[in-house]
Amino acid sequence: MPANLTLDSLKTAFDAGEIDTVLVVFPDMQGRLMGKRFHAGFFLDGGHRETHCCNYLLALDMEMNTVPGYRSAGWEQGYGDYVMRPDLETLRRLPWLPGTAMVICDVLDHHTHEEVAVSPRAILKRQIARAREMGFEAMMATELEFYLFDNSYESLRGGVSGLTPCSGYNEDYHIFQTTREEGVMRAVRNHLYGAGIPIESTKGEADAGQIEVNYRFSDALDTADNHTIIKQGIKEIAWSRGKSVTFMAKYDTAKAGSAAHVHQSLFGDGQPAFHDPGDGHGMSATMKHFLAGQLAGADQMMVFLAPYVNSYKRFCTGLFAPTKIAWSCDNRTAGFRVCGEGTRAVRIECRIPGADANPYLACAALLAAGLEGIERKLELGPEIRGDLYQARDLCEVPRTLRDAAGRLKASELYRRAFGDDVVDHYHHAAEWEIAETDRVVTDHDLRRLLERA
Repeated sequence: MPANLTLDSLKTAFDAGEIDTVLVVFPDMQGRLMGKRFHAGFFLDGGHRETHCCNYLLALDMEMNTVPGYRSAGWEQGYGDYVMRPDLETLRRLPWLPGTAMVICDVLDHHTHEEVAVSPRAILKRQIARAREMGFEAMMATELEFYLFDNSYESLRGGVSGLTPCSGYNEDYHIFQTTREEGVMRAVRNHLYGAGIPIESTKGEADAGQIEVNYRFSDALDTADNHTIIKQGIKEIAWSRGKSVTFMAKYDTAKAGSAAHVHQSLFGDGQPAFHDPGDGHGMSATMKHFLAGQLAGADQMMVFLAPYVNSYKRFCTGLFAPTKIAWSCDNRTAGFRVCGEGTRAVRIECRIPGADANPYLACAALLAAGLEGIERKLELGPEIRGDLYQARDLCEVPRTLRDAAGRLKASELYRRAFGDDVVDHYHHAAEWEIAETDRVVTDHDLRRLLERA
């Protein structure tokens, strides 16, 4: 797999006429990449040190509206600048965009040059540092699901009534059906691999046109960076071939939702800290405390795992999205599934996040709760076996963003871990999302009420 670029290798590629453009980007609140296209010559001459952007980029909604009410940015403060500082370890080629490289930036305060507290990458980096202070390296991987459509994005701008999945029926592990999408997915695998992302496989998922992409686990920050680049790459590659994709958690009431399951483990001194060969499940005391912390904090972290009103429509019985906050070994009906039971690869898979989640925030929220469990030595309750959809007396996954937002606002756990400014910022984002959804008349309203009301 090609290594990431260095400034020297970028200069060599620039001098050879292979690269002329550098995307200088950072993840926003929604996990989208924002930034600028630099001429590679300017980037090499000094643009690699820093550039600037308007601070509204961490105070916008999905439609790029300037949302009132944020303390970090607003008309009252004049919408000043942030500093974008490239993390040169993320510099890489983007093979699907001719002559193009990309680098991911950290976002700094324009005056203090300290990382902006509400920046998703900074939030995750603080939890990684906290883990390291405790002697652990956080290792994670995400499984990213999405739908591929035969329609182009341009053709859908007038309405989505003719949305056509790329295959005609459930394609879960189905080789013939996934052959139909190889015009896009072969390019996805090869181009992402060429961008330095360790792609393992793609496969059909649990409905027509639904696909999952898998890549090798890594440290938590690298995983979140890779996840974000994968989403960007898939959209751009599909668009270039006249197709479209969606990472919505639930694009159709009758169809399976799309998840971003997060696999997690801790390492200490280069060894898996979750493994104890003497335990019945192979789970160390550290792993049990970590999992107990995540179970205790799961209802409070939901805004970071399911950030939109639509996200909660995925949590329904029988379509592989969890509805209970409980743990179980190798059980896909559980919110927290223990995988690799009894081996050095034993790990926790959180099945709650949707494909619409910002990976930096989801990984940070999970890590914060797990580390709290270790610090407080929380005891892990018993494994719940069988069909957890039918299990009684278990804590339910919050079913609405309104419920989740209230739990985040009241969360002492996340106010300790993230700080009041971060909690209030993302609570405000959730409240805006709720208010906008409440305000807008939908096609569903018209179908139900136009004649009958």
